[in-house]
Amino acid sequence: MAEAEPDRRDLPSDLCSEFVHFSAKDTASRWLAAADLQVELYRHLAEYVPKILCLGPSGCSSREEQRDEQREELACQLLLLAPLEWLLLGEDPATGLAQLQENNQPSPLCGHVFKVGEPTYSCRDCAADPTCVLCMQCFLGSVHKDHRYRMTTSGGGGFCDCGDTEAWKKGPYCQKHTPTTNKDSEEDPVAQLPVDLVARSCSIFSIILKYAVDMLTWTQEDQLPEGLEPPERGDNYYCMLFNDEVHTYEQVIYTLQKAVNCSQKEAVSFATTVDRDGRKSVRYGDFLFCEQAKTVIVRNTSRQSKPLRVQVMHSSVVAHQCFALKALSWLGQIIQYSDGLRRILCQVGLEEGPEGENSSLVDRLMLNDSKMWKGARNIYHQLLMNSLLMDLKYKKIFAIQFAKNYRRLQTDFMEDDHERVVSVTSLSVQLFTVPTMARMLMVKENLITTIIRTFVDHLRHRDLQGRFQFDRYTAQQAFKFGRVQSLIGDLKYVLISRPSEWSDELREKFLDGLDAFLELLKCMQGMDPVVRQVGQHIEMEPEWEAAFTLQMKLTHIISMIQEWCSTDERVLIEAYRKCLGAVSQCHSGLPDGEQPISLNLAGHCVETFRYQVSQDKVSIHLPVCRLLAGLHVLLSRTEVASRLPEQLPLGELSPPLLIELPLRCLVLCAQVLAGMWRRNGFSLINQIYYYHNVKCRVEMFDKDIIMLQAGASMMDPNHFLMIVLSRFELFHIFSSADCRKRYRETNKDLVQQNNTLIEEMLHLIIILIGERYVAGVGQVEPFDEVRREIIHQLSIRPMAHSELVKALPENGNKETGLERVIDSVASFKKPGVTGRGLYELRPEWNKHFNLYFYHYSRADQSKAEEAQRKLRRQNGDDTALPPPVPPPLCPLFASLVNLLQCDVLLGVEGAVLQWAMEPKGGGWTESMLQRVLHLVGMALLEEQQELENNNGEDDITFNYTSKITRPGEAPSTSGSVLALLESLQNAPHLEVHKDMITWILKMVSNIKTIRERTSSISAVTISHGHGLEEMIRDKDKAERKRKAEMARLRREKIMAQMSEMQKHFINENKELFQQTLAELEASTSADAEHSSSSSEASCTSQVCVGPTRVGRGAERRQLVTCILCQEEQEVKCHGKAMVLAAFVQKSTVLSKKRCCSSSNTEQHDPLFMHPDLSMGIHTASCGHIMHATCWQRYFEAVQLKEQRRQQRLRGHTSYDVENGEFLCPLCECLSNTVIPLLPHAQTPDHSVDHPSLDVWLKTTNQQVAALHHSHRKASGEGGEPLIPEGFRLDFTPLNPFSSSIIEMITTFSMSTYKVGLKVNPNEQDHRVPVLSWSTCAYTIQAIERLLMDEEKPLFGGLPCRQDDCLSSITRFSSACWRSASPQTVHTHFIRLFAALVPCPQVENTPSILDIDMFHVLVYSVLSYTSVHSLDQSGRNVIDSAHVHLLHLITVAHLVQVLLTSTTEEVCMEQDSGRSEEEELTCQLYNTLRKHLDGLLPDVASWQLWRCVKAGVLPFLRAAALFFHYLNSTAPPADLQGTGPGQWEALCSYLSLPSNLLQLYQSQQPLLEPLIHSWCAHPAVRQTLQGSGVIVRFPRESNRLIDLPEDYSVLINQASSFTCPRSGGDKSRAPTLCLVCGSMLCSQSYCCQTEVDGEDVGACTAHTFTCGAGVGLFLRVRESQVLFVAGKTKGCFYPPPYLDDYGETDQGLKRGNPLHLCAERYRKIERLWRQHGIAEVIGHAQEANQTLVAIDWQHL
Repeated sequence: MAEAEPDRRDLPSDLCSEFVHFSAKDTASRWLAAADLQVELYRHLAEYVPKILCLGPSGCSSREEQRDEQREELACQLLLLAPLEWLLLGEDPATGLAQLQENNQPSPLCGHVFKVGEPTYSCRDCAADPTCVLCMQCFLGSVHKDHRYRMTTSGGGGFCDCGDTEAWKKGPYCQKHTPTTNKDSEEDPVAQLPVDLVARSCSIFSIILKYAVDMLTWTQEDQLPEGLEPPERGDNYYCMLFNDEVHTYEQVIYTLQKAVNCSQKEAVSFATTVDRDGRKSVRYGDFLFCEQAKTVIVRNTSRQSKPLRVQVMHSSVVAHQCFALKALSWLGQIIQYSDGLRRILCQVGLEEGPEGENSSLVDRLMLNDSKMWKGARNIYHQLLMNSLLMDLKYKKIFAIQFAKNYRRLQTDFMEDDHERVVSVTSLSVQLFTVPTMARMLMVKENLITTIIRTFVDHLRHRDLQGRFQFDRYTAQQAFKFGRVQSLIGDLKYVLISRPSEWSDELREKFLDGLDAFLELLKCMQGMDPVVRQVGQHIEMEPEWEAAFTLQMKLTHIISMIQEWCSTDERVLIEAYRKCLGAVSQCHSGLPDGEQPISLNLAGHCVETFRYQVSQDKVSIHLPVCRLLAGLHVLLSRTEVASRLPEQLPLGELSPPLLIELPLRCLVLCAQVLAGMWRRNGFSLINQIYYYHNVKCRVEMFDKDIIMLQAGASMMDPNHFLMIVLSRFELFHIFSSADCRKRYRETNKDLVQQNNTLIEEMLHLIIILIGERYVAGVGQVEPFDEVRREIIHQLSIRPMAHSELVKALPENGNKETGLERVIDSVASFKKPGVTGRGLYELRPEWNKHFNLYFYHYSRADQSKAEEAQRKLRRQNGDDTALPPPVPPPLCPLFASLVNLLQCDVLLGVEGAVLQWAMEPKGGGWTESMLQRVLHLVGMALLEEQQELENNNGEDDITFNYTSKITRPGEAPSTSGSVLALLESLQNAPHLEVHKDMITWILKMVSNIKTIRERTSSISAVTISHGHGLEEMIRDKDKAERKRKAEMARLRREKIMAQMSEMQKHFINENKELFQQTLAELEASTSADAEHSSSSSEASCTSQVCVGPTRVGRGAERRQLVTCILCQEEQEVKCHGKAMVLAAFVQKSTVLSKKRCCSSSNTEQHDPLFMHPDLSMGIHTASCGHIMHATCWQRYFEAVQLKEQRRQQRLRGHTSYDVENGEFLCPLCECLSNTVIPLLPHAQTPDHSVDHPSLDVWLKTTNQQVAALHHSHRKASGEGGEPLIPEGFRLDFTPLNPFSSSIIEMITTFSMSTYKVGLKVNPNEQDHRVPVLSWSTCAYTIQAIERLLMDEEKPLFGGLPCRQDDCLSSITRFSSACWRSASPQTVHTHFIRLFAALVPCPQVENTPSILDIDMFHVLVYSVLSYTSVHSLDQSGRNVIDSAHVHLLHLITVAHLVQVLLTSTTEEVCMEQDSGRSEEEELTCQLYNTLRKHLDGLLPDVASWQLWRCVKAGVLPFLRAAALFFHYLNSTAPPADLQGTGPGQWEALCSYLSLPSNLLQLYQSQQPLLEPLIHSWCAHPAVRQTLQGSGVIVRFPRESNRLIDLPEDYSVLINQASSFTCPRSGGDKSRAPTLCLVCGSMLCSQSYCCQTEVDGEDVGACTAHTFTCGAGVGLFLRVRESQVLFVAGKTKGCFYPPPYLDDYGETDQGLKRGNPLHLCAERYRKIERLWRQHGIAEVIGHAQEANQTLVAIDWQHL
């Protein structure tokens, strides 16, 4: 045993000797013999723990840190935990634990604890409440996967409820957890363990658990508990930094850099660990050294808020705390082996200590929870879940302790600043959601009352009346208010499932809870009162949000309390009593009883008091009244009111008092709408908005309506309406004697105000009488209510599922009831590639539409009205929108209908109709009239229904028709309501309402008929009355149909006449038409002969390369228009330059090898493109043309604007001017350069002799040698070679282009050079022309692949923007050598030529397998022009040269394809007759085998030819495109379709034989040596032997990765993905690269890397290695696609995953199961393959210029 504290470096050797001599078994037996086990154990821990753990500063590199961790783990296991296991089991732990597990009967509970981001599943059909969830494994093995389930990602901390019978209505077990035996669950698992094991485990568990609890709750930084002091103490301290939720990452990083002078990277790593584990040592050393760092940290962070918590702790204290956590984890593992051990641990943990109350170990942990750091809390919470919560007996005992300490725990949580996830209070969800447990806690611990009282105590701000007062909340109070809301969550858990049977204790405790709840509601009643501002605008917006937040949180609680009451009559009656008492108390506090007044109208008189909403205080918050309204409806719904009226305190009700407060609230809304409160600012508008909003209305607006309905059904209807008129401040208008002669108000504003108020009052009356779809008000079922909501939502427009869900109120279980009803009323339309699925209302439900539906906002109402009228017009109906037939009222509300026939309402109706007689005068509005007509209609429907349902016994009490025929009361003796309606029917100014008035008059006559019939034969049942109305309607319909049919026939006749005239005209002017057709033909294809006989000949003569090619250049003028100045101009060599906006970008879309871009761009030589196309340069264009000068002016203006913008605000625009980017002035497409437009190629000179390949090769070789020599001569070497005749090396060709065109050629060359190499412009660089040719070749290849994959024809399938782009790039490339130095271009040609025809003077030519042949073709054809320009012999052989180059390179490509073919050796020959193609292929292949000494396998010839044909096709297609655009040759008809004959047409178009091998056959003597030299290149042999990557032909197109069909598979993959940098930590934003399939840790500090001196996130960094700066990612937890281009540009894009309703779920908020939509994924893939990502991002950023820019580079 070493004496001194061992030094860290030689530690392993020191501990090694310990390891060698240490025997766990012996130690355990020694302990077993000890008298006092605790003393022995403590002695051992005191000696070893400081030796093993915390031995100095944490490692600098993450690798070192990992090594240290592994060493510590090993030492802990061997020296500390192994002896404990021996002691516990009394035998070798390996066998002992296995034995335990074997004998254990596992509990059916799964208990899997969720990690952050793991997918959880809840079944909407079977779960007892939304908190019941399954882990993925249990879900996949359960019945619920076929039900309606909801998928979410866990926030961490909960556990899987599989096996818990109370959590599921059915299917509680998955296949794995189905209990095998039906053993008696009450059997004690401890009884099955050996007695000695039980005794040992009891003592060990209690010692270890006590040790851990002591250490975790230990507060001294320098001392240890008794018995644990280390044998020797060094001066070793840690400066320990603790996490809090107040300081940001940035503050912590900055502070640490100052305090412990570490690098930014180390500081970031510290901050990440502190955030993850809750604490981290930031310095190790002696006491003073650590104290100094502490002072700096405290000083730096205490300026704005409380300082960061830092402690200087002795290393031995830290070591023991670390071991305490390891010991707890160990306990958690051991009890997994046996339920008996689990129960013993529970016993030990909950056993009361000597101090009595709250002294058990678990209590001590709970009560010290807020003092512990995050890591410690997580570990002990995990242990509680694995032990107490998995053992049903102890779960109850624990729940009681939890409830006893509830108030204290919550108070601690309020003071603590950690999130609730890491607080012990979050365990409430595991306890309170179990219904039996919740009821037990209610009865034993009075849980509801405790929660509510704790809640009320924490909201201390009250006004003088004791109401809550939230105005001017400080940040501290707001924070606390946020925390207090978690208590409401707990209350919701307790109430979430209502009891089916009640015990007396439960009733008593529930009603106690209700008392407490009413106290809470009393504090809310009347809070945030408002008074109308008159004169000047309010100065400060009052605080309103807190009150509404509270209201929203309590909405579900209030509903649940009503549901609880509805299940038991005694509870309901008692609750109603208590609530009524609370309402009376609230009223007694109102100061309005002073001035009683009496109102007289229409012969009725009512007493009320003076109160005006527009002058006195009024509040929107009336929860006590609303709860009473809810309970009142329940009395009616459960029929308690009719069965037990004597038990109800209905006598105490004073209807005028009941309606008072809700009525004020509704009047306030009307006055706000009328603009009377506009000086009160936005806070009031917002309050009114939320009052009606779907989140609050169920317990606010809806209950106010019910309260008014209840009041009105208990009062004289005339009295009720008079009070309503008085509160609306309209009484004076209708009570004046001559109210029918509308008073002329001079003040226009006042008239408008009053008109709106009258409209709103009439609307309110319509609502009170017509809204009967609440069960208990009308005789309906709850689903009728939901159905009606849906009908009215879909009457506005077809809607998506998610819109409907948002428009319906949710219950406490997050359900709306939508799915039960939706299919009966709507049909579903699936979405296309964009958009979402929509529900449309089925036509048979339109008759249920009510224009004055009470949940419509004004905007909704007008949209719905328009849609319905339009629909009726289309169906040929009248446009009246009569009220729908209402359901019957419940007995308690039956007298509501009398409002319709009372005198006051009739007086109001008469007055409005009388005003409507005058067309002008502004005293009335159309919507006022419309509402009156609606009310009349409602009354008539009521009367009709009463007549139809009357069976002759009862008197009919509803006599509306007889009342509207009576003339008005004296003195104003104007006509009756009916007479007024008849005279309005044909008024010209009321055309819109004519249909409605007609419908009313028909109804009146209908009812008269029925009445006459009943009076004459009362015995006959009246089902006929309906028929009469139907008959009248049918007649109308028939008439309309007839008219519509006639109109249709007339239309058809006219159309027929017109088409006849057209034909006639064409026949007369035949020649004219044929001429134009011919011109059209000629413009699209060069051959103007279209007689069928010549079509064969024309097809073969269409050649795009060589001396026989047909040009169409010089004859056709090219006229284009500039989009900026609108001038037309011809494209000429010497004209003003015209340019095309273009976007050049690097690309890896075709790449077969994604690698980092070559790091050394200065030395990179791009002349030979490798066949893996690892990086190309792609050019795209939007096809818009400008003058070069116009474009330059535009671009300068953009630059100026950008400089000005930079001074104003720095935010990224969608284009980066510094990189030359701009938006096309016409279509705003992202561009970064322009391509100059050049004229078409000249028609070839057919008179020239066409040299053979042999001659041409000789000449070219001589020219190359001469050029070589001249280059050498410049450096003074070598003798004269033979110079061919007419070849002048000193000749400078004339430049055919104007200076402006040359300038534009240089501009585009520089753009490709800059983008391609990421270097600064340098016109002298020899690589400039190569990059210009390269973008031409790469773009053609990319487009050829696209056409191939989409199975489009080679020609004619391209959109014109791509066509223009390719044409201009190709012609530009053919001319760009003019702006480079001739010598450079000649050198390029010499090197390219040498790769095909070996030349002794050229070194380092690549092997034939390392060259992409199409790039060589393009480069050599384009660079040959400059060599040929020196030939002054007058022989124009340029076309012959093109053909010969094409032939030569095609042969080289054939060899390339054969060398890399992957056909297997097949012995079976197909039929013996081999075709010529197969023969020749075989010949060539055997030649190659000979040259390579049998490195190639022997292969069947038919396979070879198939392989060659397929391999060479992409090259030929690309070559055809290239020569087509280069020489402006019309394509043959066969290549403009996708029919048969493609191959032959392609070969003849390129003047190749359709049997390509004849090229080799005919020139064998010439080509043989070349082929030999190609094969002899050493790299060929090496590659074939497997040293290099072999690229096979045809190259397969790249696709995006395959995604799983079910989204949860992805979520599961992502949840197990750990951040590659922070040791095994779960990544917070796992992001999948769709191009290569890598999973990245996005949007976090840990994975930031440096790119070009800037810190960027993992995704941005990945784009540079994977996609040349462009990336497509799927953010798995957010379910959204992320596009990134470069560092500053990005956008989100809809994901390819849809739910069953055809909608995406970005953010996974709805949680419906998601499945892959293949079409949408293909669309994203197409965007990528078309190189359209940057453009999409540009458009998205342009469209969404929000102020808050997203830092895309940090993702």
